[in-house]
Parts: sequence; C-alpha cells; structure tokens
Amino acid sequence: MAEMMKIEIIPAMDILEGRCVRLSQGDYARQTVYKGDPVEVARMFEDAGINRLHLVDLDGAREKHIVNHKVLERIALKTSLVIDFGGGLKSCADLRIAFECGAAMVTGGSIAVKDRGTFLKWLEKYGPEKIILGADARNGKIAVSGWQKESAAEIIPFIGGYLKKGIRQVISTDIARDGMLEGPSFDLYEKILSEFPGLHLIASGGISSVGDIVALERKGVPGIIIGKAIYEGKITVKELAAFNAGQ
Repeated sequence: MAEMMKIEIIPAMDILEGRCVRLSQGDYARQTVYKGDPVEVARMFEDAGINRLHLVDLDGAREKHIVNHKVLERIALKTSLVIDFGGGLKSCADLRIAFECGAAMVTGGSIAVKDRGTFLKWLEKYGPEKIILGADARNGKIAVSGWQKESAAEIIPFIGGYLKKGIRQVISTDIARDGMLEGPSFDLYEKILSEFPGLHLIASGGISSVGDIVALERKGVPGIIIGKAIYEGKITVKELAAFNAGQ
C-alpha cells in the first residue's frame, strides 16, 4: 500500500487595520480582534514547525487594492515562512508590491472571475508556482468582492477551466463554514478531488479539531488552512507541532 502523503498545515492570518482578526463567513460586521503583533504570531507558527502562512489583506479586499503590504514585509523579513498573500489584488502593480514585500505566492479569487484576462496574464508572467486560484464558494457558486457577492460561476467548471490554463494550486473555502468551527466541508473537497485527482487542493473553512485534520488527510487533501480554531484555542500550537512531527 502506498504511504499516505502528509497534509500541509497552513495557518491563516487575516489583517484588518494592521491587526490580526477573524471574520465569521466573511462578514466584516462579525469580526474578532486578537491580541498580539502579527510578526510575533507568525514567529509562534514558525516555532511550531510551520513552513507556510496564508496572509489575507482584509482592508485590501474591501478597498480593491493592496493595503497591508507593510505587515507582509515585516513578517517576510522577520521569519522564514513561505507566505501566500491575497485580498484585493487587482492590478499588476498590486502583484509587484506583494512580491517585492516578500510574498512567495499570491492568491487571486474575485479577479479570476471578473477579469479573466488579467489573471491569465499573471499566470503567464509568474507561473503556476506563484499564482494560486482562489475558489471560495457559497452554495456551489464562486463568491467575489471579499465574499460579499455570489457570482454565476459554478465551482467545478470554474476550477476545471483554470486547470486547463496551467493552474496547479487551488484554495477552496466553503464560506458557510468559515469561522464557524463546525467542521470542514468534506463533501465539497471529495467532489473536487474526484473531478481533479492531481490537483494540489488546499481546503479552508470550518476546521475545528485535530480530528478534522486527520480526516482530511485520510481523504487525500494535500493542504489545509486553519484560522479561528488556532486563535480560539480549539487547536493548540503544541498540537500542531506534534502533528507536524508525526506524533
């Protein structure tokens, strides 16, 4: 029997007005602010054996251009984390700033729906190692504009279309579960992986325990993003360190 691939754990850090926050279902009116300098939080993850960080610019998502690039820069300078950055990236200038400030990869969601031409230019210029497709959905339809609006794009054809263009990594969030700590959308991820077996899928939303991590790993999900469960203490950094060490 082939050995099961170890799942990659990617903590999420959402930045609003320079602070770490978490939203429930993407709703800015339902936010929790967490204490701690973002750099110190990032260092905590690094000390737990984490290699990668999912950094989201919530101000950027709302303003439709990069805003919190200085936070990105500080984390990149003070840690060795591989940072994938997203939120409000709409132009080539936004991407240039993100990469210059230390992002190893960027995630494009709304723009992949609203401005396919620009997104494909990014993919051609930087390559699939640096460009991640954001496929965040509500009721099976891709959400845009910081999850505030639902598009007509259905998630499976949406992902399939971009795979044909060279995309390799996809972050997918079931918005109804995001920040709710009620468990991930197993059915959604199973459906995506059954359609696209070779896809590097990163599941996001609803993860509330180490048991959820184990279950997703057993289903063959390559990576997971965990946010609120860490900040609320449902999954401790010590548990993440032990999981990464194979204990």
